[in-house]
Amino acid sequence: MDTSLRERIRAGLRQHDLEEVRDRVLQWGLAEQVDLLERLPPSERAVVYRLLPRETASQAFVRLDTPLQGELLTALRNGEVHDLVAELDPDDRVRLLDELPADVARALLVDLSPQEQDATGLVMGYPAGSVGRRMSPEFVALDRRMSVDQARAAVLARIDDAETVYALPVLDEQRRLCGIVGLRRLLATDGSAPVADILREAVTVEAHAPAEEAARRCADEKLLALPVVDGTDRLVGILTFDDALDVLEEAESEDVARSGGAEPLRRPYLSTPVRSIVRSRVVWLLVLAVGATLTVRVLEVFEATLEQMVVLSVFIPLLIGTGGNTGNQAATTVTRALALGDVRARDVGRVAFREMRVGALLGACLGTAGLLGVGLVYGWEVGTVIGLTLLTVCVLAATVGGVMPLVARALKVDPAVFSNPFITTFVDASGLVVYFLIASAVLGL
Repeated sequence: MDTSLRERIRAGLRQHDLEEVRDRVLQWGLAEQVDLLERLPPSERAVVYRLLPRETASQAFVRLDTPLQGELLTALRNGEVHDLVAELDPDDRVRLLDELPADVARALLVDLSPQEQDATGLVMGYPAGSVGRRMSPEFVALDRRMSVDQARAAVLARIDDAETVYALPVLDEQRRLCGIVGLRRLLATDGSAPVADILREAVTVEAHAPAEEAARRCADEKLLALPVVDGTDRLVGILTFDDALDVLEEAESEDVARSGGAEPLRRPYLSTPVRSIVRSRVVWLLVLAVGATLTVRVLEVFEATLEQMVVLSVFIPLLIGTGGNTGNQAATTVTRALALGDVRARDVGRVAFREMRVGALLGACLGTAGLLGVGLVYGWEVGTVIGLTLLTVCVLAATVGGVMPLVARALKVDPAVFSNPFITTFVDASGLVVYFLIASAVLGL
């Protein structure tokens, strides 16, 4: 985005020169216009949005994050709001309604056409976090008894209001899914051939399945659309690849934020109020501060040991830092493997054994370096303490870091919650205990 042009737009807004602002904004393409809207305060965002041509405004609205859509609706007139909500796809509309106050959401639903109300109600009927909540009920379904010519006509009749026509589900007489046909195959086949002869087996997902699991499957199978069925294999919607990408992006953002000890912002950073950023971090910091008291308590318990050999305190940051980093590496690796489906909760034994071996090898490398480096400067007894501690801490940290995400998954808790911050706190305290016990044994303290 052209910084100088953006500054001229902001200056035009301050001076209420709306004609100048409109001319500048229209010099950009849709992506830059959306980026500008995301960076503006709510009041200015509404002004700039009203200056966009109707078609451009509708496209820009769909691209905004859901919280920003909600803020924009509160700043627009009722007529504009109803038009925007009506133009959204049912799955996008449900996400927007979830962001709005209940009374506002009900009022917007009432103004929708009966057909749009039914489609929206179908999606809203599924639990939050399920693929049913993210699917689109607007699809073109073919009857297996159709000829290819009839199928083409059915696609053309719905081409303007369907979410996608590149992957076409085929239903039997009871509206159960019996296969899928690609648009390319449909166009390349003789018109008199029956659709039943060209369909292929469909990969499906049940509507109550987790949205992230369904999105991952859509990505793994490289599907343009994943059919969503109910408990009787009747088709209720489709998850398109772009919606699957949105789900995976949200999951990735959530995992990254929680691994770093914060809650996801769920909106662009520059448009997030400072208070919201503080709220996303403060709870985690308080929890970690309470956890850090374990480290303080350990130091109090071994205070006498430190007084006898003050040099031991010099290496505390090295040891707890190494342990925390080792545990974080293991947790990040296993959490990612969980997301990709490479490991499952039942693999906890195999993962623990593997990470124990990884930790032992890492600890042997670091411990040897610690033994030689510290031994040459502070004496071989102190070097032995540091080497053995590094070996033990690496084994402990890698094992705990690898197991904790699997335990979280078994408890149906987000694995990222049990990741880096909590592992660091745990390893800090346990690593110090190991350190002082080894020092007491080797040095006779």
